[in-house]
Amino acid sequence: MTCAVPFDASAPSRELVRLLRRQPDAMMSSADILPESILWRVYCELRRRGEKGASEAFVRSVRNLHRRRTIGAANLPVRDGDPEEHKLVDDPMLAELWKAYKRCICAQRTGPAAQILRDIEEQL
Repeated sequence: MTCAVPFDASAPSRELVRLLRRQPDAMMSSADILPESILWRVYCELRRRGEKGASEAFVRSVRNLHRRRTIGAANLPVRDGDPEEHKLVDDPMLAELWKAYKRCICAQRTGPAAQILRDIEEQL
């Protein structure tokens, strides 16, 4: 099952970087899309294009969302609309870390997800 992510992958890199820096929950079209998934897809596209600074912006944005999930400040979706999106990168370790992170987020286990997020940061 593939979900429709609300961004245009053919958009200029500058626009995608701007999208990566925003909190995506405000632009979501359905509850089936994790805001982290939007960030992941944007990051994967920027990585494919070889954009410098995409990794740092991605980690910063995911950390902000994670912080919001931890304190319960927003009603963010927890249903994974695309369980296969981890395959968008060619790095198998990074793909498995992302898959594990999303699994923790969907189960609302923010503690283990925080450790996985640190591992993702190290991998990038």
